[in-house]
Amino acid sequence: MDLFCRPWPPQRLIVTTASPPPGCACCVFQTRLLLGDVFPNFEAETTCGRVKLHEYLGDSWGILFSHPRDYTPVCTTELGRVARLSGEFSKRGVKLIALSIDSLEDHCGWSKDILAYNCEKSECCKLPYPIIADSKRELAVALGMLDPNEKDKDGLPLTARCVFVIGTDKRLKLSLLYPATTGRSFDEILRVVDSLQLTAEKRVATPADWKPGECVMVPPNMPEEEAATLFPAGVFSKELPSGKKYLRYTPDPRNQGECVDTERSQTEPNSCTSLL
Repeated sequence: MDLFCRPWPPQRLIVTTASPPPGCACCVFQTRLLLGDVFPNFEAETTCGRVKLHEYLGDSWGILFSHPRDYTPVCTTELGRVARLSGEFSKRGVKLIALSIDSLEDHCGWSKDILAYNCEKSECCKLPYPIIADSKRELAVALGMLDPNEKDKDGLPLTARCVFVIGTDKRLKLSLLYPATTGRSFDEILRVVDSLQLTAEKRVATPADWKPGECVMVPPNMPEEEAATLFPAGVFSKELPSGKKYLRYTPDPRNQGECVDTERSQTEPNSCTSLL
């Protein structure tokens, strides 16, 4: 069978109950991209012209985020928020690209509404990122973006609210999947990018709710001697009933503050005391 939605890699397929796009009986299969997989180098029409993903990203990180439909309320607030945060993503070397299952003409008209929602001039339809036109749902199907529970007036499934974070090596670093009824927090996605970029550069992990400048965690498989060498600012452990010293903290390597023991200080502004 000649499948237009060839999987990446071929052996990873999952079956979906979502209806295939018109004229494509083969698309009962969707790709299941796993963390670490090379992200497909697809080519698509966008509001900024025809784009080949890997060339568009270049040496940058990338975020591909999908939306159920143009001219819908939650999507408008999301794209507006991303436009406001585009400078923050740019500071982090991240290129953005959106996807919605409508035409370029619709995207252009909708962009004016998004800019108006942001209280910006809407005479032009330029947003600080391109929007992919996927009216035939080819990319949505191939990348497993369809939500079988949300359908349009013709009974066809809409795209879910997907987020794919792609590293400079073009490999998938993170994926998120939200239903159509729940808008995403792009401030959280910025925080995730900060964590991904830090942990890609340094041998650390970030705890729950971590923000840049706060203490990070030392991997449990790192010997104490090596940790002491790698983290001269200090490594501090939380005492646990088990007696195991696996909760180890050190100051953010990119923004070194003082990491102190709670018994010594409860007032250091940039310390690990809140974690200990």
